[in-house]
Amino acid sequence: MAVDSNVAPVIIKRKKKGGGHAHHGGAWKVAYADFVTAMMAFFMLMWLLNATTEKQRKGLADYFNPTIAVARISGGGDGLMGGESTFSENVLPRMGTGSTALQATEKNAARGSETMGESDPDAAETAELEELRDRLTARHGESMVDDGLMRHVVTRVTDEGLVVELFETPEARLFEADGSPTFLLRRLAQIIAGASRAVRNPLAVEGHVPASPIVLAQDRSWEVSAERASWMRRLLQDEGVPKARIARSTAHADREPSRANPMDTRNGRVEVIFLRK
Repeated sequence: MAVDSNVAPVIIKRKKKGGGHAHHGGAWKVAYADFVTAMMAFFMLMWLLNATTEKQRKGLADYFNPTIAVARISGGGDGLMGGESTFSENVLPRMGTGSTALQATEKNAARGSETMGESDPDAAETAELEELRDRLTARHGESMVDDGLMRHVVTRVTDEGLVVELFETPEARLFEADGSPTFLLRRLAQIIAGASRAVRNPLAVEGHVPASPIVLAQDRSWEVSAERASWMRRLLQDEGVPKARIARSTAHADREPSRANPMDTRNGRVEVIFLRK
């Protein structure tokens, strides 16, 4: 059959659709999520460094970098513990349940509340600090501090040690206008020095000041808190505390208020800490 040459040819055009604009994709969301996660981890790290004590930070460091050597050679059994007993010398440190006679921790005691065969030194020291606290606050008898001075003293036992907080009120200040200590602070220093003779723990002195109600051209909160801590250190030494027992003198300015209102007079205080040995 002949083909009609007058018929126009049929042309079919196929258009390729593009993938859309680049910003409509999802790759940037993954990168942004990684960035936000990294920033959150960074701020968590900064918060932990500011909110924890030196002893707590050392505990965190030991968790990620343990000082106890772990044997890499497993036992001959094929059970859950690899043929070893739960109370063996190798398993206890590796499981983090505590130290043993052959592999003791830095303080020669278990991480738990009890050790086998001997008392926990941390618990004994805590009991000693609590007894000193009770003597200061008359929880079980006569107080070392009279009633007039007692309202300026707050004590608490923490993982750092026994914290003795000496604070001032609008009616009774710890320091004069020129920065020199008042009779109240000198009397409190005598009491703390007398209490320190009952124990052998090193001491730390920390100074705090309330925030200023107005914006100052030159903020001297760091200098003032350092001077207050230095005055307390000198008063303790004048009362017979050896210089070698004072481990540190720290200024905190107005960065660690004890009251919600940073300008509260109660935030002006001096802390003497009986550190754990």
